[in-house]
Amino acid sequence: MTDGIDYREHWERGLTFDRFLSEEVEKNLSLWEGIYRRARTPEWVARRSAVVGGRWKLLVLAEDWCGDASNTVPVLARFAEDLPNFELRIIKRDESLEVMDRFLTDGTRSIPMAIILDEAFEPAGAWGPRPAELQEFVIGEKAKGERPAKEIYADSRRWYARDRGEATLRELIDTLTTAVVMS
Repeated sequence: MTDGIDYREHWERGLTFDRFLSEEVEKNLSLWEGIYRRARTPEWVARRSAVVGGRWKLLVLAEDWCGDASNTVPVLARFAEDLPNFELRIIKRDESLEVMDRFLTDGTRSIPMAIILDEAFEPAGAWGPRPAELQEFVIGEKAKGERPAKEIYADSRRWYARDRGEATLRELIDTLTTAVVMS
C-alpha cells in the first residue's frame, strides 16, 4: 500500500459489470446494455495488450447517472471480458472517496476513472474520465459559456457513437504500456 489505500479490499468489494448493471444502474439501463452489446475489442487492442503481458485488474470508479461512464465502462467491461489477462470491477465513486480523491482530474472527482492495478493490487496507472480529444472539446465548450451543458453532452454522445470506444481503449493501453516501461 504505497499510498495508504488497500486496493485489494476495494477490488474484493467491487462489482462485476453484470452485477453493477443489475444492482446499481437505475438510470439509462438500456443505454448501458446497448453500448455493451455493440462493444467490440479490436484485434489491434488484443495484440498490443499481449505485447504488454502480465495480469491486470481495472478498478473502475463510476456511478450509474454519469453519461461518460455509460459510454466507456461497457467498452472497458467488454475489453476485460475478451482478454484473459484483464479483469474488471466497479466501485461507486460516492462510496469510495478515499480512492477517488487519489485520482482527481484537475482537482475534481470526475468519473469514470479506471485504475490499472498490477498483480500485487498496486496502481500502475489510471485512465479517465473521458478520451483526451473529447475532454478537450468539453472543457473548451464549457469555458466559452455559450452553450447549455445539455447541448455539449449531446455532442459528446455523438462523439462516443462515432468513436465506438477506440480512443478509450487506445489511451488505456497507452497508459498501461507507459507504466510497464517505467517500472
